[in-house]
Amino acid sequence: MEILNRDQIKTFLPHREPMLLVDDVTKEGDEAVAHYHVRGDEFFLQGHFPGNPIVPGVILCEIMGQSMCILVRDELAAGRIPLYSGIKEARFRQPVKPGDTIEIRGHITERRSLIFYAEAEAKVNGKTAVKGVLSFALIDNPNK
Repeated sequence: MEILNRDQIKTFLPHREPMLLVDDVTKEGDEAVAHYHVRGDEFFLQGHFPGNPIVPGVILCEIMGQSMCILVRDELAAGRIPLYSGIKEARFRQPVKPGDTIEIRGHITERRSLIFYAEAEAKVNGKTAVKGVLSFALIDNPNK
């Protein structure tokens, strides 16, 4: 099992700071397992909320989506970029705060050409923070 760090993830995922929101990712069978440590200085915490910073739900969904990257690594390495096409059944169970390390697990449930559907869940300290069904399309990267 190979654990990929941020620099290795950048070889196939087009996201860059400050929008690269995965610290490491690995593939375990047909499942992606990733982590992101919330440092507290992220741009999305600056106004959400002063004195009580909480990671926005949409950012948690973005973290889950980026975490699925290893499952389509070959397609991304071929010069494609992922674009969200939908989020269904997203359920937010507990807030995520600075100092928390998020563990994301997910798997592809369906593929239609270059459109993928995945079930993903993000946990902090073993408790579900968010889970949902994500869909994303891979399109040709105009920069490659």
